Amino acid sequence: MSSSVQSERPGASPVQALPVKASPTRRREGSVQAARPSSFTKRAYPLWFHIPAAVIFIALFIVPTIMSFYFAFTRWTLFEATFIGLENFVMFLAEPGLIGSLGHTLIYGFSTSALKVIIGMALAVALTKPIIARGYLRSVTFFPVLVSAVGVGLTFKVLLDQYHGVVNQVWTAIFGSDGPGWLTNPDIALYTLIGIDVWKGVGLATLIYIAGITAIPNEYFEAARVDGAGSWRIFRTIILPLSFPATSTVIILSLIGGLRSFDLIWATTGGGPGFATDVIASVIYKQYQAGFYGLSTAGNVILFIVVTAIVYPLNRWLVSKETTL
Repeated sequence: MSSSVQSERPGASPVQALPVKASPTRRREGSVQAARPSSFTKRAYPLWFHIPAAVIFIALFIVPTIMSFYFAFTRWTLFEATFIGLENFVMFLAEPGLIGSLGHTLIYGFSTSALKVIIGMALAVALTKPIIARGYLRSVTFFPVLVSAVGVGLTFKVLLDQYHGVVNQVWTAIFGSDGPGWLTNPDIALYTLIGIDVWKGVGLATLIYIAGITAIPNEYFEAARVDGAGSWRIFRTIILPLSFPATSTVIILSLIGGLRSFDLIWATTGGGPGFATDVIASVIYKQYQAGFYGLSTAGNVILFIVVTAIVYPLNRWLVSKETTL
């Protein structure tokens, strides 16, 4: 036997211990475990993707909102601002036409929201049935949403002209008498604007309702038909309650848009005749036109508080009433 081999006979010197080398597999497992992220990294990692949107939201919404609240307490121009406390709010609340404009704002907001819910639901039910040219009719219904509010206002201003408008010419041809002053009669001007706003915005409400109705599982309708339910019963017991999330969305979006509406009203009537169609937003704009920047900023803050005070509790109540499929 070679002398390099250590004998294991009794009395022989023990074999010198050699360091044990880790196998490649064990080394790989150790490196993977060391590279495994911590629980904090796992929780924080998805939040990194929110950073770009958060920066844009803060820059375009949070910062201007905070600055608006600050400038509402000042008399400011483009070059300087003087702190005057609550004076702007006192002056704005003492505005002679404020109460009337607030009433017009509430009538306009709630009326447009209610009509968009009713008409949008009816159109959505019709446009989810297998009818001829359904896709074309959906496009036609949604088209007014894509048109600028200023363009819609100017168009209807021409169409509804008391003496030369197409609508009154057709009225005269049918009834043999002069048509009403749709935009010049203080008694009906606000309601004319409500109708124009509904025409423009009902397409979005219809689209939301179509999405809500098509999300209802078909098994509900099949079971109702097997039980002998008619169209009205299916609508009342299935479509109406199970599309309530869509109803909540339409109510909130329409109400916010109605309470803040300005461009359509200003392009059509400018708040007239007189103050018949003035809303809070148009009063704010008139103050801004007159150079009272701090006063108009205070009006914006008041409008923000009014809309929040109405919409937030309403939204909480609507969410609590939603039905889970």
